[in-house]
Amino acid sequence: MGITRVVLADDHAVVRAGLRTALAALPDCEVVSEAATGPQLLAVLAQHHPDLLVVDVAMPDFDPIATIRQIHADYPAMKILVVSAYDDQSYVVGLLAAGVNGYHLKDQPLSDLQLAVQRIMAGGNWISSPLLSRLIQAAPQIAHSSPITLTKRQRDLLRLIAQGYDNRRMAQEMDLSIKTIENHLTALYRTIRVSSRLEAYQFALRHPELLAESGHEAALSREPSTSPAPLMVMIIDDNERYRAQLKRMIGKACAESQIYEAEDCHEATRLLRQITPDLVFVDVILQDGDGIQCLRRLKSVSPHTRVILISAYPDREFRRLGLEAGALAFLDKKDLDAATVRQVVEDTLRRK
Repeated sequence: MGITRVVLADDHAVVRAGLRTALAALPDCEVVSEAATGPQLLAVLAQHHPDLLVVDVAMPDFDPIATIRQIHADYPAMKILVVSAYDDQSYVVGLLAAGVNGYHLKDQPLSDLQLAVQRIMAGGNWISSPLLSRLIQAAPQIAHSSPITLTKRQRDLLRLIAQGYDNRRMAQEMDLSIKTIENHLTALYRTIRVSSRLEAYQFALRHPELLAESGHEAALSREPSTSPAPLMVMIIDDNERYRAQLKRMIGKACAESQIYEAEDCHEATRLLRQITPDLVFVDVILQDGDGIQCLRRLKSVSPHTRVILISAYPDREFRRLGLEAGALAFLDKKDLDAATVRQVVEDTLRRK
């Protein structure tokens, strides 16, 4: 095994010095660079492409969950060890879910830090002993918690938390003031029995079913459903207004359906790790890239899911590429009316 190239990230120079000293005692371990802020860290990673990142996520200009998730996506082969003073189990679980390989408490011996690095670089994971005990004790409480029902606004907030939005971006997305968002978040945290955004993020990962909107809600009606069985549907489109319109049509066609929505391929891929939809509508042009590439990724994860490509630009080449990638049909958004959606939904239900 060659040299393990390490980047250290902490906003305190004295802490970085202590980490550097501990790592220097390990054979085949070399600290190639250091960072004290979020932007500095991203620049250092792009320059050095290290094997291991040792990071305190409580740095200036650093959003822990969203940034770690992005770093993990950009450098999938790199190992990540968080070294932190925070010992909240939800904070730990949230970061593990975002892609870190280990979580080490700063008040633990440096010999434990060395062991953590060795274990992670050997392909294992690491959680400091005090935290591990608390996570094990907390597991039964989580398993026996009572069912939770969210309002539509609370569900929208939870979905944005799962995407890594801060309060400002939430306010922009929902056309509300930041103060109103703060008040709604307080109510949401009380409902799902958490005390922080990190805990809410982890809650969303554990309960993807709460992000789904029922067909009854989407239809905004009490009309009886003619559909014989429930249906799980996902809409991938970066136009919020169009997603709402399509949800209403699906809800009227099948009031018992569970409707998930994603504005880009990244969010859809995250959901696909947790659910297996029966039917997906994908816009050809998405905010984060090519809808047809998103379709290919979706089919590789869930090959039996029925996928309908939709577009406001019914280009022949889009149609050809989409059908070759596994789409069931390619529909012009102008032609996607209530009758067409009902036909697609009922055909999917018959084939379940």
